[in-house]
Formats: sequence, C-alpha cells, structure tokens
Amino acid sequence: MALYILRRVLLALPALLGLILLTFVLSRVIPGDPAAALAGDAATPAQIAAIRAQYGLDRPILEQAVVHLRQVVTGDFGTSAFSGRPVAEEIWQRLPATLELTFAALLLATLLGIPLGLVAALDHNGPVDHVVRLLSVGGLAIAGFWLAIMLQLVFAMDLDILPLRGRIDVPLGLPPRVTGLLLVDSLLAGRPDMFWSACRHVVLPAVTLALPALATIARFTRSGVLETLQKDFVLYARAAGYGRVRLAAIYVLRNAVTVTVTQIGLLFGALISGAVAVEAVFDWPGLGTYAVQAILSADYKALLAVTLVVGAVYAVVNVAVDVAQAIIDPRVAEDGR
Repeated sequence: MALYILRRVLLALPALLGLILLTFVLSRVIPGDPAAALAGDAATPAQIAAIRAQYGLDRPILEQAVVHLRQVVTGDFGTSAFSGRPVAEEIWQRLPATLELTFAALLLATLLGIPLGLVAALDHNGPVDHVVRLLSVGGLAIAGFWLAIMLQLVFAMDLDILPLRGRIDVPLGLPPRVTGLLLVDSLLAGRPDMFWSACRHVVLPAVTLALPALATIARFTRSGVLETLQKDFVLYARAAGYGRVRLAAIYVLRNAVTVTVTQIGLLFGALISGAVAVEAVFDWPGLGTYAVQAILSADYKALLAVTLVVGAVYAVVNVAVDVAQAIIDPRVAEDGR
C-alpha cells in the first residue's frame, strides 16, 4: 500500500509541473498588455514601462518562465496589483472558506447520493427508481446561480430561517484561527454558538453546490449496484439465505462504489470551479470571489495563484481518492504496482 501511495504521489508531480507551465504560457498569450491593464487607461507610456519593469515583464520569456517556476516552488506568488498585499497571504486567508464549502457540498452529495442510487437500483424500474432518475436529470440541468437565488428568496427572505449571505453572524466575530475552517475552529474554541451560526450559513451554498454532484453520484451508484447484482457471488449469497438489505448494504455496495469513488474525486474539481458563481451569490469570502475580483482588476498574478492552488488541491484530493479506492478494493493497489 505504501508503494502504491508513493507511486500515485510521484505521478501527480508532472501534472502539477505542467499546470505551472501552462498557466504561465496562457498568461502571456492572452490578448492585451498586463502592464497596461495594471497601469489604467490614463497611464503614460513611461508609467506602463515602469510597471512592466517592476513585474519583470520586460525580461526575456524564458527568464520569466524560470523566475515564475522558482517563485511558485517557494510559495512566492508576488504582490497583488489590486490590494498591494502578498498574493500568497490572501490565498491562505481565503482557501479554507472555499475548502469548507466544497467539502460540505461533497459530503452532502455523497451521504445522499449513494443511498439514493442504492435504493433506486434495488427498486429497478419501480417508482423509486423513476423518481431518483428524474431528480438526477433535474440536478444536472438546473443552473447553479438560479438555484442559489431561488434558495435565498425562499429560505432567507420569505421564510427567514437561514442566513442570506456570509459565513457567520457578524456580531459573533470569528473564532481563533487554527485551521481557517469555521466549523472546526469554533469547536476547538468551545463556542457552540459560533458552530451553529457557521452551520446555518453553509447550508444554502452547500446545497446549491451539491445538487449536480448528488445527481452524478446517485446515477453512478445505481449503475454500479445494478451491474454488481448480476455477479455470481450475489447469486450464491442469495442462495445461501442472506437477507436482501444485508446483502445490498454490505457486499453489493462495497463492490459497486469503486467507480463512484472515482467520480467523487473528479467532482471535487467541478465543485471548486462551480464555487465561483455560488460564492459570488452568497458573498462567501473564498477563492471564487477572489478570482472574480482578480479578473475585474486584471490582477494576473492573483489569477495564476488561484489556478495553481486549485490545481494542487485537486491533485491531492485525487491521490486521496486513489488511496480510498485501494482500501475499498485491495485489487486496485495490486494492479497499480
């Protein structure tokens, strides 16, 4: 198992290196002059030239690539042109908010999607199966920003049972920062009032973000369970007198969720990218709102940093998913050696 984990980590490194180089190339081939965008419309040629020299944009392209690679490896993403603060510091402050929202959405989608897919498969072509398939299609078809606004109108404005925006009630302040995750830090601080407030604030954005992921997980779980039910060992277990619930929950599900676990890893990247629109609607102070701010202010260093950090987190999560697959089905680790 240790050798398998090491191999998966080493395979992720070339992908991260490729991402670093790709983002650098894209930042240089896009139309427009970054220095002119940073200087503003009223800037003189001398001011634009000064900004170009300040950010190293007047150096040869290969030298810029080497400098960019060295800075990324050392965690130095430069200074934000919008705020004047180090980009790494701003990323570190905002990343936990995005991770908290993404993991909450992924947890919700997994805890609901797998049981729904299992029940739908056991009731193949029955009423429950038709309802789950309808929900799956609807979950993939509904636009996230529209659902976010509808949830705000119903649960925040009309019913007034959930907060409209933000991560926590402003009068409560913030718990001492340990992980940056308010749900965790509030528990570590012994503040159940903060924990409850953070839970209430994360519900609507997490539900909005989780719906398409839930639909995908339910669909793949259903397909996996239907396929596993045709295996010989299931027929033998039925003949041996195993109950249907025990057979499905213990034996069938474990063999059916391997593909679902793979999809969960892929969905993580989709959830982070989808968080941009969701964070903007709910005023969630994460990487999504930071990326929008960077786009509007032509802050290309911040954009590069967001892209690289999201790519690195995505790579780590996929390694974790591979390890989870190997734990569920040890044959995966044996085949991967």
